[in-house]
Amino acid sequence: MLEYDIIVVGGGHAGIEAAVAAARMGCTVAIVTMDKSAFGRMSCNPAIGGSAKGHLVHEIDALGGVMGIIADQSGIQFRTLNKSKGPAVWAGRSQNDRKIYSEVASRIVTATNNISIIEDSINEAIEEGKKIVGVKTAKGLEIKSKALIVCSGTFLNGLMHTGLNSTKGGRFGEPPAIGLTESLTRMGFEVGRLKTGTPPRLRKDTINWDVLEEQPGDNPPQPFSMRTPVSEFPYLPQLSCHITYTDATVHKILKKGFDRSPMFTGLISGVGPRYCPSIEDKINRFSDKERHQLFLEPEGLDSDLIYINGFSTSLPADIQYEALRKIKGLEEVEMVRPGYAVEYDYFPPYQVDLTLETKLIEGLYFAGQINGTSGYEEAAGQGIVAGINAALKIQKRKEFVLKRSESYIGVLIDDLVGKSTNEPYRMFTSRAEHRLVLRQDNADRRLMKYGVEFGLIPKEMYNDLIKRELLITKTKDYLSKAKLSPSEVNSYLSTIETNPIESSETIEKLLRRPETSLQKLLELSNNGNNELTKEIISNNKVLEQVEIEIKYSGYIQRQMELIEKMNRLEDVLIPYNFNYSNLKSISTEGREKLMKVKPRSIGQASRISGVTPSDISVLLVYLKS
Repeated sequence: MLEYDIIVVGGGHAGIEAAVAAARMGCTVAIVTMDKSAFGRMSCNPAIGGSAKGHLVHEIDALGGVMGIIADQSGIQFRTLNKSKGPAVWAGRSQNDRKIYSEVASRIVTATNNISIIEDSINEAIEEGKKIVGVKTAKGLEIKSKALIVCSGTFLNGLMHTGLNSTKGGRFGEPPAIGLTESLTRMGFEVGRLKTGTPPRLRKDTINWDVLEEQPGDNPPQPFSMRTPVSEFPYLPQLSCHITYTDATVHKILKKGFDRSPMFTGLISGVGPRYCPSIEDKINRFSDKERHQLFLEPEGLDSDLIYINGFSTSLPADIQYEALRKIKGLEEVEMVRPGYAVEYDYFPPYQVDLTLETKLIEGLYFAGQINGTSGYEEAAGQGIVAGINAALKIQKRKEFVLKRSESYIGVLIDDLVGKSTNEPYRMFTSRAEHRLVLRQDNADRRLMKYGVEFGLIPKEMYNDLIKRELLITKTKDYLSKAKLSPSEVNSYLSTIETNPIESSETIEKLLRRPETSLQKLLELSNNGNNELTKEIISNNKVLEQVEIEIKYSGYIQRQMELIEKMNRLEDVLIPYNFNYSNLKSISTEGREKLMKVKPRSIGQASRISGVTPSDISVLLVYLKS
C-alpha cells in the first residue's frame, strides 16, 4: 500500500500551492489529479491578478508560493490597474498564455522534491476516530496518509449547462469527480451547490480588430514575483487586448433565449457569483444599463482563440452566436465553442478552522472552490495556507494563522470561516478594513518573515529585505532633517503647479504634497551627491515605500491604531469547546452562530454575522470572570 505524509486532491491553483509548500517543508506529498498534463489549467479566463486579486498573488509570492512565478513566465500582457487612484488599490494583472501557464506549472510541480504525481481520482476519504488515515481512488488504489487536502475546484459532481442541454463534467472535455462528496457527507459535513460560468471562445482571424479600442499593457511591465529577475522580464512577447460593448440590439437577442436559459428555468439550482454575473444576469438585473463593456483577450501566442471577458453565459448556443454577431467588431465572428455554466458541490466554510483544517475531522483540509470561493488567486491563497498547516501539524510545530490585519489572505479566510457563504466569494479591496497598510507593494515586508520561517524563501532574500528596512528607517530620519531652500525647490514646485515656499522646509514636509516626487526632491538637494542620497535614489523599492508612507502617514497611523485596538480583542481567546448554552443573556441568533462557527477569539466572534455588540460584551464579562 502506498503511504505519504500528505495527499493533495486536485492539480489546480490551490492544489499546486498546497503540494509545493508542503513538499518544500520536508513532507512526502502525493498530488492526485485526473490529468497530469492539466496542472494549473485555466478553466476560465487566462489571466492572473486584477483588483484585490493582485494583492493575493503578491502575498502568495512573499510566503514562498509559486503563482507569481508561473504568471511571470507565461504572461503576454502586464498592467497595473487603478493607477489613477491611491496605492491601496493598485493591482497587478497579467494576461497569460493558457498553454504555457500549464506547462510552467507542471515543470515546477514535477521538479519539486518529495512530490509524487498520481493520475487518478479520489472517490473516498477514510477516517478512523475522526482522524484522516487515507483515501481510496477510482482505480482501486488505497493510499495511507496523515493529512488530506481537498482542492477539487468545480469537479465535485460537476454538471455543465448550455441552454437546456446538460453534460456531466467539471470543465470542458473533462469528467466530474464522483464519490468524494458522498464520502464527506457520510462523515457529517454539510454540502451545498454553487455555479460559475465561462464565455464563448471566438476565432481570432474572424474579428474586425480595426474598429475596436486597443488596450495595451504597461511599458515597462512589472512582474508579480520578487524572485523574477527584472533584467530578464518579460519572458514572452507582449500583446494587446481590445474593448467593445453590447447594445440594446444585443440585449434584445439575448432575452429571446431566456425561456431556454438553465438559470431562469430552474435547471440550475446552484447560486452564481454576485460580482461576476453572466451576461443574461446582467441585462436582467441591470435593465437600465444600455450597454456592457466586453474585453477581447488572447488565449495565447500561438492560439487562434479569443476569450470574450464579460460575456459569461449559459444561454443556448444559437442565441449566443446570434447575439455575438451584433457586437461591434464581431459581425463576421466564428464561435469556436459556446459558453457554459458549471454547477458543483461545495462545503460551507464555517466547517473549517482558520488553518483550513476541518473542525469535524482531524488532518482533513479544504482549500479553494470547495470552500465557496471564486477565482484562481483566492484558491491559491487558501492552498498555500492549507499546505503549510498540514506540514506544520505533521511536524508537530505551531500552526499558522494569518490575521486580517496583516494580509488579504487573512481577510479571505476570516470572512469564509466567520461569515461562511452561500454564493461564490470573491476578494475585493473593500473587504479589507486595513487596506491602506495591506498594499501589494509591501507584501514582502508583511509576510516574507513567515516564508523564511517555513523554509519557503531563501535566507539571502530575507537578509536583503532586512537591509532595505534599515535603509528605509535611515531615509525617513534623513528626510525629517534635510531641508530645501526656496531657491532650490521653487522652480520645481512651479512646474508641478503647487505653491512655492517662502522659507526652507524639510524634504519630509515637501513630500507630503500629493504632486511632489521623492526622487526629484532628493536630486534638488545640495546634498544630492552624498552617498546616502545616491543609495536612496538607486533603490526604487526604498523610494516607493518611503514616499507612500510619508504621503499617507496620517491615514496609516490611524489604521495602525485601529489594528492595535482590534488585536487586543484577537488576544482574548475563547476555549474551543466553550459551552455557549451557559450564556443566557446573549441573543438566540448570537448563541446559534457562536456554536456553529466556534470562534477562536473575541475578535473573530465580533465579526460573525448575527453576533451583536451586546453579545460580545456578555461574552467578555463571562470570560474574564
